[in-house]
Amino acid sequence: MGNLHDRSHGHSHSDLKGINLIISIFLNLLITVCQVIGGLVSGSLSLLSDALHNFSDVLSLIVSYIATLLAKKEASTNRTFGYKRAEIIAAFINAATLIVVAIILIKEASERFLQPQKVESDLVIWLSLLGIAANGFSVLLLKKDAQSSMNMKSAYLHLLTDMLASVAVLMGGLVMKFYEVYWVDAALTLVIALYLIFVGYDLLKESTRVLMLFTPNTIQVRQIVEEVGMIDSVKNIHHIHIWQLNENEVHLEAHVDFKEDIRLSEFDKVLGQIEEIVYHKFGINHVTIQPEYGKSDSKQIIVQD
Repeated sequence: MGNLHDRSHGHSHSDLKGINLIISIFLNLLITVCQVIGGLVSGSLSLLSDALHNFSDVLSLIVSYIATLLAKKEASTNRTFGYKRAEIIAAFINAATLIVVAIILIKEASERFLQPQKVESDLVIWLSLLGIAANGFSVLLLKKDAQSSMNMKSAYLHLLTDMLASVAVLMGGLVMKFYEVYWVDAALTLVIALYLIFVGYDLLKESTRVLMLFTPNTIQVRQIVEEVGMIDSVKNIHHIHIWQLNENEVHLEAHVDFKEDIRLSEFDKVLGQIEEIVYHKFGINHVTIQPEYGKSDSKQIIVQD
């Protein structure tokens, strides 16, 4: 098995991710408590919906933090991959909660549309400003890590959508204050919910692909077959499996049929060539090859076990 091209993050980077998540957790707890109280006092559904979203942020950030701790744990004989999938599972859970929260908000907004209620707009304005400030700071903390980690991206999206929701609530508060148009509260709640579904669906689909061991979208299996087939001593490559373990690891296992009964040392050279091809052209950094010569088995590219 080849793993010459592993890429891993240092402990200091992981520790910094953890610290940023803890800061974001406490900030969102503060916002949630303030917005629940403010929403009940003011009668604002959009403020309560924003509080619900903030509470889902707290849960998602806790899940993300636990996942970062698990991902650092070492592999063992009964956990040979360690907990490398923990962050992918966290991303899946967080994306799913975004959609669940959105459905709850749509239900509440629909009911409020039928019976608009007067809202204390001043309190809505001030608390939405608090939400914008706290979530904006959290977004800045997580933005860099969101580019390289599906787990951190899920936490980042929770915070980003909540910041945008707070902006929407602020705009609604200003409209209600100066124009006394109270149905806008429910309308903004609906917009927030639809946006949550929009951003949550892509992340849910992406994390599901990884959990289901699907081949990454960027990799063309038939192109790999052609490239490896061009190596002189290789007759064909078949029975291929390609999957993504986490953000840093893509695995390939396959059977390679050789034209001649080569020595083990010669096979090692071919294995090195295959590793270079699939890493540099396809980003695959773990390779397991089963060598064959004259073996009577299926030579199909994909074999259903």
